[in-house]
Amino acid sequence: MTYIEVAQDRGVRTLALDSPANRNALSAGLVGELREALAGCAADPDVRAVVLTHTGNTFCAGADLKAPPDPAAFVALMRAVVELPKPVVARVTGHVRAGGLGLLGACDIAVAGPESTYAFTESRLGLAPAVISMPLLPRMDPRAAARYYLTGERFGPAEAARAGLLTESAQDVDKALDPILEGLRRASPGGLAASKALVTATVVEMFDRWTEDLSARSAALFASAEAKEGVTAFLERRDPQWVR
Repeated sequence: MTYIEVAQDRGVRTLALDSPANRNALSAGLVGELREALAGCAADPDVRAVVLTHTGNTFCAGADLKAPPDPAAFVALMRAVVELPKPVVARVTGHVRAGGLGLLGACDIAVAGPESTYAFTESRLGLAPAVISMPLLPRMDPRAAARYYLTGERFGPAEAARAGLLTESAQDVDKALDPILEGLRRASPGGLAASKALVTATVVEMFDRWTEDLSARSAALFASAEAKEGVTAFLERRDPQWVR
């Protein structure tokens, strides 16, 4: 079974998450295959930039709650996106939830269409957006992060752009991406790598400083009684016991 569709056009390699059975959730298989695909992009001189997109109406539903990936593997995947010496551009036309927002936040540029929606659902499951904070908090408006981390509300692309999750909200995603990808094609490989290192330096510092602590917090939360109740309630499509 493969989880990633790969295509290439004029120096831009497209990696499409393609796991429709679980709405492109972060399973061990998807995380591993995507990391391998990114390594291939890094090693290929014919790849100038990467577009990360999806099949179906969901970009990424977050962790696969039935078969979650090893937290260290997911952290390594996000860091691989941030440290890839080539720009990674997210193309989003569907829904993004929980850990999927960490993947989105790791990308250098993110453009989304009008049907996309977003939610940090962790607090409703007895969890918290722990490890995904490393790529997200340096990019997000602090007031927006506080609201959506705490409430788990769903919001749309215009608000996601205002909050710093997206570069642009567009009616026509591919039209909006045209000048971005053309600009990347015209840049030199060395110039792109050096420029990306400048704009990702703060995010890399977050990974250096917080990976161990936030990974431990995430593991403790997943093992808690609240999380077990929250995940069970979600899978059973009922409210958890703490809802009033």
